[in-house]
Amino acid sequence: MPDARQVLVIKLGALGDFVLAFGPFAAIRAHHPGAEITLLTTAPFAPLARRSPWFDWVEIDRRPSAWDLPGLLRLGRQLRGFDMVYDLQTSGRSSRYFRLAGRPPWSGIAPGASHPHANPARNHLHTIDRQRDQLAMAGIPDVPPPDLDWLRVGPAPPDLPSRYAMLVPGAAPHRPAKRWPAERFSALAALLAARDLPPVVVGSTADAPLADRIRSDCPAALDLTGRTDLPALAAVAAGAAVAIGNDTGPMHLAAALGRPAIVLFSAASDPALTAPRTLSGDPDSVTVLRADDLADLPVARVAGALP
Repeated sequence: MPDARQVLVIKLGALGDFVLAFGPFAAIRAHHPGAEITLLTTAPFAPLARRSPWFDWVEIDRRPSAWDLPGLLRLGRQLRGFDMVYDLQTSGRSSRYFRLAGRPPWSGIAPGASHPHANPARNHLHTIDRQRDQLAMAGIPDVPPPDLDWLRVGPAPPDLPSRYAMLVPGAAPHRPAKRWPAERFSALAALLAARDLPPVVVGSTADAPLADRIRSDCPAALDLTGRTDLPALAAVAAGAAVAIGNDTGPMHLAAALGRPAIVLFSAASDPALTAPRTLSGDPDSVTVLRADDLADLPVARVAGALP
């Protein structure tokens, strides 16, 4: 519906999935140049969304439970009044929002959607390919590389070296199998420092013990865990000579911005479905290294993939 005046986009998380939706966000904006476009997302991603050029408004989904009547009423008000909704989350939760929204024109997998993503192979497609296919079925056939210049100019921490490697030793706390052992990151950090490429460790406050472990073997490492919001994290990723880390959100930022990225995958996730990708249209600069158990991935193999 290119003539829609009020458009809603739903994308709730996690960070990697949010980054992989940058292309669809830009394509929806280009398809509806005169519309007011609202993003419904979760609180961690609102600052990044508000800096982007794709949305006029950003609404926070507080994810009310089925027993939270006031919360559901508030969410219903957030969902209503749109001429077209693009559900890029396509989860059971976001599909239930179709009814709360009053069954407007809807792209997604909700039963009764006017523009269903009816590809039976959708769950076997990489996230980028799945979303491209969904938008094509909704009348948006082109998803060109998005302009990410706005992402490169965030407020980077002032103590960043002029040239550095970004290390991402953390991952979702409930997915320990996605983590390369901290002592391997320590050994890699020391190797990078010896090559005059000081490591910069990023992550949440919960990743601070990993940064401490790395700095114990490599005092030259800079610990930024818990010190960067998403715009600042994007600026750190944009300036990295290389990014090395587990399959987690910051690696998607680095890859999206075209930085050389070495991403470590265990059997806990499938790179064919979720690997970070370069979004600039340039040749993909992502190297995927995989071991069923990341404890079996030697430092030499990761070092051998450095650019």
